[in-house]
Amino acid sequence: MSAPAANDPLSGHPGHLSETQQATLTKFREELTAEGSIPANRDEVVATLGYDRFDDQTLLRFLRARKFDIPKAKLMWNNNEKWRKEFGADDIAANGYDYPELREVNKYYPQFYHKTDREGRPIYIEQLGKLDINKLYALTTQDRQLHHLVHEYEKFLKSRLPACSKEAGQLVETSCTILDLYNAGISSFYKVKDYVGAASSIGQNNSDTNMFLDPETMGHMFIINAPYLFSTVWSLIKPWLDEATVRKIHILGKNYKTELLQYIPEENLPADLGGKCNCPGGCSLSDAGPWNPSPAA
Repeated sequence: MSAPAANDPLSGHPGHLSETQQATLTKFREELTAEGSIPANRDEVVATLGYDRFDDQTLLRFLRARKFDIPKAKLMWNNNEKWRKEFGADDIAANGYDYPELREVNKYYPQFYHKTDREGRPIYIEQLGKLDINKLYALTTQDRQLHHLVHEYEKFLKSRLPACSKEAGQLVETSCTILDLYNAGISSFYKVKDYVGAASSIGQNNSDTNMFLDPETMGHMFIINAPYLFSTVWSLIKPWLDEATVRKIHILGKNYKTELLQYIPEENLPADLGGKCNCPGGCSLSDAGPWNPSPAA
């Protein structure tokens, strides 16, 4: 195995491991297996889930999140396994989650995957400005929202990423997120702060909670229609964040379209966000993308 270039931006990813990184991965897997953190009946679990969440690609995400420090990565992995068991994430992965209120909930808090960015990543969109908290919680509960979110994230790992990888002709491991704050005031954040706090820990590298479905899965995040106050707060927070994380987050105001279209084809962006896509029945309910050859109408 040839060593990756010293400045390789994909260092630590599959196919881009140094000899030291490969040895760390091997040791990490051996220790997790010996301690029972990777099940002895792995093949059976994989068959039940429908995807392999114990493969090298997944283990490397945990190692990268903890800079290839095995004890720290192991703590992160074990906390994640504990959370998955308590939450029932494996059961959701295997059996799905019945959420018949989706079509109505979508009117008051749209959260959905829709097509891909220019690098082939699945796009995840959240429109906080459309939130109507009273109507939302007349239809569903915070707990059901979180279970649905986990269901969608399991689909992200199980079918969306593999389909995007196949279409792109290369490994796709991350998503592109758009958080639309149009008409979202401070009260909107306050009303859903508990839900947003719990939801944001899913799939993100949050060292305070250690609750994840998978770390290292955010490619880019665009916060659009951000009010001036939000931009000011961000300028204060940014110096405290990891440089790699800062590079992924783009805070954009009302004139976001030019920069956003550098990353997302106009035909893949919903029309209400300035793009040209008008899926039959609405983009937020279509689940359009390489993972779904027959989008819902």
